[in-house]
Amino acid sequence: MSLAMDAPNVLVTGGAGYIGSHACKVLSQAGYRPVTFDNLSTGWAAAVKFGPLVQADLLDRAAIDAAFAQYSPVAVMHFAALSQVGEASRDPGLYWRNNVGGALNLIEAMVAAGCRDMIFSSTCATYGDHDGVVLDEQTPQLPLNAYGASKRAIEDILRDFGKSHALNSVIFRYFNVAGADPDAEVGEWHRPETHLIPIMIEAAAGTRDALVINGNDYPTHDGTCIRDYVHVMDLVQAHVLGLEWLRAGKQSRVFNLGTGVGFSVAEVIRQCRAGTGHRVPHSFGPRREGDAAALVSGSRRAIEELGWVPKRSSLKQMIEDAWRWHQTGGYSG
Repeated sequence: MSLAMDAPNVLVTGGAGYIGSHACKVLSQAGYRPVTFDNLSTGWAAAVKFGPLVQADLLDRAAIDAAFAQYSPVAVMHFAALSQVGEASRDPGLYWRNNVGGALNLIEAMVAAGCRDMIFSSTCATYGDHDGVVLDEQTPQLPLNAYGASKRAIEDILRDFGKSHALNSVIFRYFNVAGADPDAEVGEWHRPETHLIPIMIEAAAGTRDALVINGNDYPTHDGTCIRDYVHVMDLVQAHVLGLEWLRAGKQSRVFNLGTGVGFSVAEVIRQCRAGTGHRVPHSFGPRREGDAAALVSGSRRAIEELGWVPKRSSLKQMIEDAWRWHQTGGYSG
């Protein structure tokens, strides 16, 4: 898509990653110019298709300042973060340094540049485990690992800067993001892959030996973890609505993004077989440290206040879109 040179710039940290690249696509469709800021440690240069790339690290404050000086963004969408639960449990210092340190650099650079609107990618992992209760924005935040704790800390930083520097923010607490761009221009392509649905698809396609299910002794109806899955395209559409919310001068706000429906790992496997026509070979392993038994969203606030309408978030649609993307060979194909 060709954008006018005077299209307003939005700085998208982590724009070469899974969710960030989809956000760049919908931003370009909405008339913005997404400027990706990414160190490419987990992202892909091939995913940057909708605007320029600044290859740099958020721990490099001078590089952030230079990006603000060059592009004068009207807002920031902040996706860049380490996000592996197991790694966060093994090496919490890495998560505090990278996620919180990088975010603080970014926020201070925003203030210095006079940019006052941020859409922040947070997580339902800030809530911790609440015994299968539907989680809304008022649920106590009791994270089980350094990943969730680092995201909660950034939320606190944003609130403090809101009071001291009039920094406005929309905070989105995601549940499990799945699916891919229906046009298959961008998709989910982690190496190594750690997310359930792409691992399951690779097992179904025969490009990996088997899916290992992390635990079958949770207090759920079939012993496997329950998660609320939301389509990546629905998720990033909410980010554009959040951007418009802030640009209209509305107050800082926190929103959950999920469907309110939970599926166990075993149920997702059955749906994958039905949706792809391929058996999903799998085995059972030990629980993954720091995992909650069930995480299901209450997203009424986003629906009622933002006007968010998830359109592609059936489990069937998410698996079909992800399957289509994987047939392209991904970014290494």
